[in-house]
Amino acid sequence: MDSGQSTEARVADLLERMTLREKAGQMVGLHVGSFTVLQRETSWTTTLDDAKDAIRDHQVGSATPFGTGFSPYNTAVVAGRVANQLQRVAVNETRLGIPLLVPVDAIHGHAHIEGATVFPHNLAMAATWNPDLAERAARITAVEMAATGANQNYAPTADVAREPRWGRTYETYGESSSLVEAFVAAETRGLQGESLRDPTSVAATVKHYPASSEPTRGEDTAPVDISMGTLRRVFLPPFERAIDEGVAGVMPMYNALGNEPAHSSTFYLTDLLRDRLGFEGVTCSDWLAVWMLVERHQTAASFAEAVEQVATAGLDIASVGGTQHADTLCELVESGDLPESLLDRSVRRILALKFELGLFEDPYVSPRSAIIDVGSEEHRRVSREAARQSVTLLQNDEETLPLGDVDELFVTGPNADSLDNLLGGWTVFDFDENEGPTVRDGLEHVVDDGTTVTYEPGVGSDESAGRDAVASRAERADATVAVLGEPWYLHEFGPASLRGENGGFPQRNSLELPPAQRDLLDAVAATDTPTVLVLVTGRPLVLTDVLDQVDAVVVAFFPGLEGGRAIADVLVGNTNPSGRLPITFPRSMGDFPVRHDWLPHPSPLGMDEHLPSYDPLFEFGFGLSYTEFTYDSLDVSEETIADGGEVTVSVTVTNTGDRAGTETVQLFGEHRHSSVVTPVRELQGFTKVTLSPGETQTVTITLTADDLRVVKPDGSRTLESGAYELFVGDRTQTLAIS
Repeated sequence: MDSGQSTEARVADLLERMTLREKAGQMVGLHVGSFTVLQRETSWTTTLDDAKDAIRDHQVGSATPFGTGFSPYNTAVVAGRVANQLQRVAVNETRLGIPLLVPVDAIHGHAHIEGATVFPHNLAMAATWNPDLAERAARITAVEMAATGANQNYAPTADVAREPRWGRTYETYGESSSLVEAFVAAETRGLQGESLRDPTSVAATVKHYPASSEPTRGEDTAPVDISMGTLRRVFLPPFERAIDEGVAGVMPMYNALGNEPAHSSTFYLTDLLRDRLGFEGVTCSDWLAVWMLVERHQTAASFAEAVEQVATAGLDIASVGGTQHADTLCELVESGDLPESLLDRSVRRILALKFELGLFEDPYVSPRSAIIDVGSEEHRRVSREAARQSVTLLQNDEETLPLGDVDELFVTGPNADSLDNLLGGWTVFDFDENEGPTVRDGLEHVVDDGTTVTYEPGVGSDESAGRDAVASRAERADATVAVLGEPWYLHEFGPASLRGENGGFPQRNSLELPPAQRDLLDAVAATDTPTVLVLVTGRPLVLTDVLDQVDAVVVAFFPGLEGGRAIADVLVGNTNPSGRLPITFPRSMGDFPVRHDWLPHPSPLGMDEHLPSYDPLFEFGFGLSYTEFTYDSLDVSEETIADGGEVTVSVTVTNTGDRAGTETVQLFGEHRHSSVVTPVRELQGFTKVTLSPGETQTVTITLTADDLRVVKPDGSRTLESGAYELFVGDRTQTLAIS
């Protein structure tokens, strides 16, 4: 395997020498640790020795010994040593010495490793409207992953959040396909760097293809029922953008689409993904997805049938399939039920990725790298900046914020002194191993020397005692900060459900604050003390009945390890809030689904007695500042755009307030008429501009003809002649498409 040869030549040489058993081993992965499946119905434990035996005996090609919430190896130095141990077995104790892929779930930083940098979750990162910052965060994540021996990330998440009840909403970059596209591209670039051969780069794996984020009832993994036109218009563009950026891997969704599970679909994994979208990399299953074809989808009568289905469809790696999956592949080939050429097809892709990562040259990591790189102060500064830019001000009556001269500041609520809930899910499960400021800590650090910060959680096991204590403290204070919202969770379980409780989040039947938190707000509101609601959440919550009880509202979507300090900086005015909502906040649960890019339709009978189609509490893209901005002179470089062309849209922005601030300029567009129904407005571009008081600046956004194509019912895209309306703030302009 001469390193001077091309990747194709090296792959062909190695594949020709591989036995059937060795090929099957490359197509499976295993997880080291304990794991419980589906409400404790199935459990197992794989030890490190078990993993070594599986590599020796079955030539397993992928192993996850850390980097998940179920692993015992979650310290940086130990993780690197464990990765090296497994790589030595693969390289030195198997016939061909093929190194391992070591994938992890580093969704918002290498957050399953103790002491690593934990960034704001994706929904919070999207609230920054700053893809360059997301790219920096992803580069840091790759560096910290590589320092522990990991070389593949099950990220970025390209799901477009169309169902807020869904428990994985915070893993997305919001409800706009265009916004998600920009962030997915940035994260892919950051993870993979300029070259996968760079020892600090890792293979990105975009997920959950093609459309997991609009499940029925908002229930995680439930079927998705959308048209091909909606699939191509809303859900596929972020995946296409990742493919254009050279993403190394794609992970299918658990869900069925059109009654067809994605993992066993030849149409989705081969015809669409490879033949139409041009993807050439590796496909990796979601955890236990092959097993779910038998036990959940019931589209396979046996595990062997499920393995045959996914191999035929084009799945390359069963991520935690283990030796059973490998043995089954061999049995299927030996019985004539599965052509060996299908294994060759997958193994060719897997080997190519390993060569491109430089694993055959050096699969090992120095433990010293973990000491130097993981959780460095420089990396945490980037996390802090991302959290600051993500914090979004939704209400500020009577300029309650920033907090002025306050002798006593009262802080309360279940999320006020909880680092766990600032981090959100997909983080080290033993939260005692994480160190970072809570909101209470942050406020104690940033308030003036003459301000006393008092604290009472208010919501605990004795609700009545908590309410009385809250009322007494709030009565004495000059201002109250109530930090409410959701606890950490992932998928559809969190600390409450793990304890067998059902009274709070996460849940799908209501996105309103739980009764205990409403009681706390009632107690504070009764005192007439100016009150700031800080909402820590992973989804938009229904706040309609809450707004009259508070003077200001700030939202932070699981802002990460430095979120407590970032929130505090916004509250006292050290940071002028610049976050903008990447997702709509509804007025009620009955409004779902509620999206900024809704489709126009005929007026129903009695429409005057009902709310408009889009009447949110806080609309997509909304966010306040401590200053004011005005727009003027929306212009286009060309009045007409044709196929292959582009125009430059320019607008003048002025800071008319008395503080420096950052504005996010958002360009929306609408087809005046088209051959199919198109959204009333779609995000077509955005940029950020920082202005001093009184400063004016002209900003530009480039619009291409491809951005204006109409998606037909069959999923094809065409450019249609007609008028296209452009909107920036309160300014409009018409562009002619020819």
